[in-house]
Amino acid sequence: MTSTREPVAPADAGARRRAPVGAVVVGVLGELLITLGVLLGLFVAWQLWWTDVVADGEQAQVVEDLGWAVTEAAPKPEPEAAPELRRDAAPVPAEPDHLTTFATLQVPRWGPDYVRPISQGTSRRDVLDVLGLGHYEGTAMPGAIGNFAVAGHRTTYGKPLNRVEELQVGDPLVVQTQDTWYVYRVTETQVVMPHQVEVIAPVPNQPEAQPTVATMTLTTCHPMFSARERFIVHAVLDHWMPVAEGVPAELAVGAQAAGGA
Repeated sequence: MTSTREPVAPADAGARRRAPVGAVVVGVLGELLITLGVLLGLFVAWQLWWTDVVADGEQAQVVEDLGWAVTEAAPKPEPEAAPELRRDAAPVPAEPDHLTTFATLQVPRWGPDYVRPISQGTSRRDVLDVLGLGHYEGTAMPGAIGNFAVAGHRTTYGKPLNRVEELQVGDPLVVQTQDTWYVYRVTETQVVMPHQVEVIAPVPNQPEAQPTVATMTLTTCHPMFSARERFIVHAVLDHWMPVAEGVPAELAVGAQAAGGA
């Protein structure tokens, strides 16, 4: 007797044809999350690494284009050949137009290769992200009585103030303009909230006081990878010298240790 039953399909064939909707959704969502993770990783790499690579090159070119910036440590002078430390009234350059690069900063504690341009203004897009350090418009210029206030990134875009927490009282901050060296020395550091703008007042933290000395202030974000607070460095002008007379002893080979020469 011949059977009239039709062949039975494998049990898992229908399952393959009728995959649960939930499984499909989970699969698609998983692929999207993987793609998002890859994109996020690429963004982080761009933000934390590639912006530094680009900005370092751009800022080095800005310094080179000045034509007068000293970028290499000089031989340590003999005691009898050391230039006179000038502590009389320093020459003060006129405040330049927005975006103009008018000075450089060198910090011996951060190594002999640290040279960063200082430009007019503190806007992120056209100054801090591109030119490096920015001068707060309206604050004192280098050498002037009052507060020469400068801002810079601590991470990304060349991170010119990345090592700011390493600075100690007495460390030199060496500013060069076309004609003059200004050597400031760190007096204190502090952490403040972003609204505490009195740190860049003519007399730091005393907005009602009249300045009698030349000071310098560095401002940057704090803590690392956050803009929740600001890390502040205050310094006072120790001495100045004409560029034509050579290089400050603080920048001489063998004088890069803490505290200068």
